[in-house]
Amino acid sequence: MPMPVLRVIVLWHQHQPFYKDLVTGEYRLPWVRLHALKDYYGMVKLLDEFPNVHQTFNLVPSLITQIQDYVAGTAQDPFLQVATKPARDLTPDERRFALQYLFQANPVNMIGRYPRYQQLWERFRATGDSPERADKYFQPQDFTDLQVLSQIAWFDEFFLDDPEVAALIKKGHGYSLDDQEFVIARERELLGKVLPTHAQASQRGGIEISTSPFYHPILPLLCDTNQGGVSTPGLLLPQNRFRHPEDAREQLQRGLDLHQKVFGVRPTGVWPSEGSVSEDVLGLAHSLGVKWMATDEGVLGRSLGVFFSRGAEGRMDSSLAEKLYTIHRYEGNKSTMHMVFRDHTISDLVGFVYSSMPAHDAATHLINNIRNAAQPVLDKGRDAVVPVILDGENAWEYYPQSGREFLRRFYDALQREPGMEAVTVAEAIARHKDKDFGQLTTLVPGSWINANFNVWIGAPEDNRAWDYLYHARNFYTQAAPAASEAQRTLAFEELLIAEGSDWNWWYGPEHHSANDREFDELYRKHLSNVYQALGASPPDYLAQPIIGGAARPSFTPQTAYIRPKVTGDMIRYFEWMGAAVYTADRRSGSMHGKRFLLDSVYAGIDEDHVYGRLDFAGKVPEMDFELVINLESWAAEAVRPRRALRLEVDVRERRVQRWKVGAPEESDPIADLNNSAGEVKIALSRNFEFRLPLDWLLAKPVLSTNPSGKTAVPVATRLRLRFSLWHNHLPVDALPLEGWIELPLLSEENLAALAF
Repeated sequence: MPMPVLRVIVLWHQHQPFYKDLVTGEYRLPWVRLHALKDYYGMVKLLDEFPNVHQTFNLVPSLITQIQDYVAGTAQDPFLQVATKPARDLTPDERRFALQYLFQANPVNMIGRYPRYQQLWERFRATGDSPERADKYFQPQDFTDLQVLSQIAWFDEFFLDDPEVAALIKKGHGYSLDDQEFVIARERELLGKVLPTHAQASQRGGIEISTSPFYHPILPLLCDTNQGGVSTPGLLLPQNRFRHPEDAREQLQRGLDLHQKVFGVRPTGVWPSEGSVSEDVLGLAHSLGVKWMATDEGVLGRSLGVFFSRGAEGRMDSSLAEKLYTIHRYEGNKSTMHMVFRDHTISDLVGFVYSSMPAHDAATHLINNIRNAAQPVLDKGRDAVVPVILDGENAWEYYPQSGREFLRRFYDALQREPGMEAVTVAEAIARHKDKDFGQLTTLVPGSWINANFNVWIGAPEDNRAWDYLYHARNFYTQAAPAASEAQRTLAFEELLIAEGSDWNWWYGPEHHSANDREFDELYRKHLSNVYQALGASPPDYLAQPIIGGAARPSFTPQTAYIRPKVTGDMIRYFEWMGAAVYTADRRSGSMHGKRFLLDSVYAGIDEDHVYGRLDFAGKVPEMDFELVINLESWAAEAVRPRRALRLEVDVRERRVQRWKVGAPEESDPIADLNNSAGEVKIALSRNFEFRLPLDWLLAKPVLSTNPSGKTAVPVATRLRLRFSLWHNHLPVDALPLEGWIELPLLSEENLAALAF
């Protein structure tokens, strides 16, 4: 009788969010470029040394298109622009940006690898990580060295062996503009090696390339957001139920098509985004010819009603091991699918533990762990399949030299270990005995994280993001038939991008990074682009962040009635004393590309009017723009505003060309530039100011009562105001950044009491 075989499936998932704004063409963050330099090429190239080690590489389609964009030279990100520019030509903002972001690398394994880079980093750290304070301690030569080394730190280990790159590293400091230009030029050349290397390895049979849905959406939630409640009963869901299985199918279809176009072979397997599966998703994949999908052991455990508990040496009892370490066939919902379930514990050891161990010890532990885990199955004379599935990029920053020594030792042991073979998923399925397949007729929806979808739905921020997506998707359905083909194409592409999982990864309490704000801005930009592409203005709420807790602006409430002359001349300081004041904190969104145009806003009332003033950050912007001021009156305990108004002001060449004020739901304005009531004042000079009658908001500071002393109607007790600046029908800046300015509708005496 032949000895049983232990087959090890290693699947590396290569993914970055879609950072490109399709309207501006700018990449808001640089991580596709940097990880393509550092990880994707070398992870495949390394297998040339181990021809008997076969692996699966899952390349997300939107990652592929972004790599292609960089290779073509058509992609630009602000980090690259700052790294490219001669140091002496950097503006003050660009110098601060360089200090803020060019140190975004692992301080030990990347920065610490280059003494001059570490010296500069320590100088920056000594200022309290403050770009503003650090700027005066950095001379042009310091910036040039930072620009060069911040790029080299992301070069793949194979690229560092290039003689010209090695010579540059040996130079160590005192880099020239020629050195800087060489590094940037070499980046594009190296990026061009990534996809061809994958294609060549696939053609040799060394790797299998699988795919994901195009923009990395959570497919079960695209099919129906109520699946979040199926996976986690009682979960708080969005107000609006998003159900677009046709979008899920489109995302999957596009992923399969792109891989066939780029690599010449249609993939048979899919790692669904975040391992997120449901029976509906399996049905969609089956209909598109997909033969296998992979997810986490937690989904299998919930589907079978078991928990894969481990004892000594990471072993389960034999009945559990037999359930996990095999390949399953799902048959149900008129579809079939081979299913692979990752060993959660072993995969996480590679991602989070082995980086702190000596490479030899870590590789030995991993091989022994795999063997010990599968031994109960092997002892019964059955072949075992152990899937190790994890990111093929993020972990390596925490390993010395990108983990290459660890991987070499692990791969060498894999090909030498008796009775063990490293195979692709398709090879494992083909070699598995019919009698050994596990059988599944039902599948509990879930992901690789806790076998549910709670990272992406359920928290207030998550649900708000889904509601905004719901409204944008509905708007597309209504407006697309009347639009041109080009408009429909762009709007639908933006919708598909907004359906990606990465935005909600950063919303909610689970995950945070230095780029939370950038992700939030980019998500709302994609949604705004849907409306703009179809010739409409985006909803006002897209001007404000979904994410909370980062802004720390200052706010002073109104303490006295104000009666300023509305002239747009900000030198009249005393006329605004007593107004509520909201001042922006620009540190809450300090990224290159974020335009800070609004500095502060003032608001207040007297007996009959509401006043507002907006101060710009510097001069009135030279570009054409639109100011939008939203005003609402609210009664106590009300669930919706008593009255809402929207003041729109078009500014061309720093002059007001048009304005109107009216209710958002009414087509005819109450007043405009050509039909202005005497009580309305609009002015723009050094700043912007306005005055509107409180009557238009059904509001008065003094409460009205009927003769019996009871309130005749629900009266307004407060006003809310929000200011935003728009350019080309898209929100650029807003104050408050989150929420509203609130004005209590009190007598002047009671307002004064708020000062104490």
